[in-house]
Amino acid sequence: MPTTYHAEHVGSLLRPPELLLARQARKRGEMSGEELTRLEDSAALAAIELQRAAGIEVFTDGEARRDTWMAGLLESLGGVSPIELPSTAWFRGDGEAVPPEETSWDMVAATGKLTQKANSTAVEADFLARHAPGQYKITMMSASMGNLLWLPDVSGEAYPTPGDLLSDLLPLRVTEIEGLLERGVTWIQLDSLSYNHLIDPGFRARVLGAAAPDPAALLDLTVSIDAAQVRAAKQANPDVTVAMHICRGNNRSAWAAKGGYEPVAERLFGEVPVDRFLLEYDTERAGGFEPLRFVPQGTIVVLGLVSSKVPRLESQDELRRRIDEAAKYVPMENLALSPQCGFASTARGNLLTVDEQRRKLELVVDTARMVWG
Repeated sequence: MPTTYHAEHVGSLLRPPELLLARQARKRGEMSGEELTRLEDSAALAAIELQRAAGIEVFTDGEARRDTWMAGLLESLGGVSPIELPSTAWFRGDGEAVPPEETSWDMVAATGKLTQKANSTAVEADFLARHAPGQYKITMMSASMGNLLWLPDVSGEAYPTPGDLLSDLLPLRVTEIEGLLERGVTWIQLDSLSYNHLIDPGFRARVLGAAAPDPAALLDLTVSIDAAQVRAAKQANPDVTVAMHICRGNNRSAWAAKGGYEPVAERLFGEVPVDRFLLEYDTERAGGFEPLRFVPQGTIVVLGLVSSKVPRLESQDELRRRIDEAAKYVPMENLALSPQCGFASTARGNLLTVDEQRRKLELVVDTARMVWG
């Protein structure tokens, strides 16, 4: 497993305005699929060049082909139907509520047995294999987040409980991972935000409501599903790098949950055998570094200290001070630096410009070079 990558970013990058307009035109039937693909390829190439110029050495395609970071569930599965997005509270800064229309996106729910109708990550992998100038990674939504697809009124006939749905989703995700490895992918990042339901009880109540399982049972289920995906990847290729990203929501520079990692740290860090954890740490909402005491020896912790939500550049001295604080719990050589999340988890993106995004990536790279050489 490579341990020399001390500068990383989570995955998504701001989409060009012309691509957003093209997606709308395609939905209206005013643009061919071939033309949209050409614009997606162009945006992905621009994202790769942005990373290269900033000094990033682990590449993504910026998730340019996705409507949201959740494309693996919302756009690639059969057995689901469009629904009106349940209201979820989003906040900026210290808790300023964001109007729902600004943070809404197209949502689906399971209405039948799940199938894999498309394989979007394979398209991304083949493109990156041809065009990335170095190591690349594929980001994908963990199967543990499949509870988002379960609504009792529409999903209950096919899946009496969320756990039943997850039991069908897990093998689909494992098959997708195995297919990526067969294509030559050597780095996979699972995005798993289900831990927010345990980190923040208020978030759990808002999102899951009466359907929320007992917290201990929910932690058992989430850890077991995440660990199963990692074990499957390692069984298919012991040398693959498997990472996991955890944040507290990232949508139009807004957040959805808050709280430190302590409620999940011992189980998450001790039982989900990834090579790298990419962890949000850009504000006090994420708590302190003390939960990192449970990280196993040799596991890399990528500290998300740089905000992808706001244009203000962080102080390099402050970043270095916080890295030193984290090194009390994880050896310095096993730490790395990144933004806390992507710059465009949803297609409309966070409230930054492309130049401000570039400066954030350059800050990550420059700081990593100062700290690790």
